[in-house]
Amino acid sequence: MPGQVDHAAFHPRNPVPTVDIIIEFEGGIVLIERANPPAGWALPGGFIDYGESAEHAAVREAREETGLELDGLSQFHVYSDPRRDCRMHTITTVFSARGSGRLEGGDDAKLARVFAVGELPDEMAFDHRRIIDDYLRERDDR
Repeated sequence: MPGQVDHAAFHPRNPVPTVDIIIEFEGGIVLIERANPPAGWALPGGFIDYGESAEHAAVREAREETGLELDGLSQFHVYSDPRRDCRMHTITTVFSARGSGRLEGGDDAKLARVFAVGELPDEMAFDHRRIIDDYLRERDDR
């Protein structure tokens, strides 16, 4: 099925590269409600396709899951804890950007929504709450 990743195609001894994007939009941060397990609110993102750069994957995933274009794309951090994704060992390159356009959930997202910083969900999929907390701490230190 298009958009579905064949997890069995990955070698079980190598981590899988992914991207996540912190999108600042309309005074808050964009989260998606995941359509596939694991359930919950998450940052937009996904698997990097073979032959694709991490930057291109971030732009593509943001567009597919939120409908937004990204301005000022910047690499934030890499997260690699083998337990960060219950499905397999992934390594994510996290980007930050400002979003523009019309927000609309699509692809792997049931819903895309802007959350004010003070109203972010406590429980989120993967390690995304930690990522956002790290980002906000660093952003506020600037």
